[in-house]
Amino acid sequence: MDVSRRGFLKISGAVLATTGLGVSLKPVSAFAQPLKVKYAKETTTICPYCSVGCSIIVSTRQGKVVNTEGDPDSPINRGSLCSKGGSIYQMAVNENRLGKPLYRAPFATEWKEVDWEWALEKIAENVKRSRDVSFKTNNEKGELVNRTEGIASVGSAAMDLEECFTYQKFLRGLGLVYIEHQARI
Repeated sequence: MDVSRRGFLKISGAVLATTGLGVSLKPVSAFAQPLKVKYAKETTTICPYCSVGCSIIVSTRQGKVVNTEGDPDSPINRGSLCSKGGSIYQMAVNENRLGKPLYRAPFATEWKEVDWEWALEKIAENVKRSRDVSFKTNNEKGELVNRTEGIASVGSAAMDLEECFTYQKFLRGLGLVYIEHQARI
């Protein structure tokens, strides 16, 4: 049987029209759904995944994230997001995400849930102890250096300028000299 493309389309259309195959040509009524961002507060933020700095609009209602989308006013991404940035809603609204800090004691095999206040105190104690042990006031030449060599930091490209400035001041105040940034690694 020798059938051209045009003939195949004619035959397929005729078969489809006679059998229907579940296709209805009746008009369909469409109903608009209420917007999930209605009455929500919109806040802009920066995508935490890479160092491009795409802007995201986060819509919240009663303290809960209801939607995330690219910011069309951003000169960087102009409203578009990559697949990671597009899935940022799942970072905030995810039943599998931990809600409390976990702590594993040295040489322990099990993690245990702890309070935020206890976790922050533990972090502060560990930073203080490490700083005290590794703090040097003078180098080998006797020059005043006031630095700690027992702590290092790798910054995040998801921080904006003000956050980077504050974080840098904090780290320099502790005496850190090993400060790196993920965009350079």
